[in-house]
Amino acid sequence: MRERIRGALESQRAGKERPPSITVLSSLLAIQDDLHYLPDEAIEETAIFCDSTINDVWSVASFYTNFRFTPPGLTTVDVCWGPTCHLMGAQQVLAAVQDELGVDAEETSDDGKITLRYSTCLGACAQAPVIARDHVLTGKTNPTAARTFIADLRQELDNGLAH
Repeated sequence: MRERIRGALESQRAGKERPPSITVLSSLLAIQDDLHYLPDEAIEETAIFCDSTINDVWSVASFYTNFRFTPPGLTTVDVCWGPTCHLMGAQQVLAAVQDELGVDAEETSDDGKITLRYSTCLGACAQAPVIARDHVLTGKTNPTAARTFIADLRQELDNGLAH
């Protein structure tokens, strides 16, 4: 795990004539882009890499809500609850997704396969309300369509057809 984390940290410099300013934030983002979460080792390795303290790194990591500290499921479902989606029924879509997954908040289903996230905007307001699987959007959804979306996704994951 630590080698993979170090690789993600070093990737900020790789192949760049003039590497960008490397910060604690950019380092944590590089690790999360690779691992999809920040394990404890990521905080420690970032502190070493950035010549910072663990407390300083942790303060950055814990400030931003987009960082995860537990491994995500095999796939991630985002439900947009931005203003337009909100007005178009996102709360009912979100409730249907939570019910179908058996979760009460942003979390991973008990089987570890699907992680639910709330998004403040998925950038497809004309298609509101919107849900996404691993950044692939599905618009103009409703609670019934959301339940079907999750049921189909579960079946795909159970059959080993996930992308």
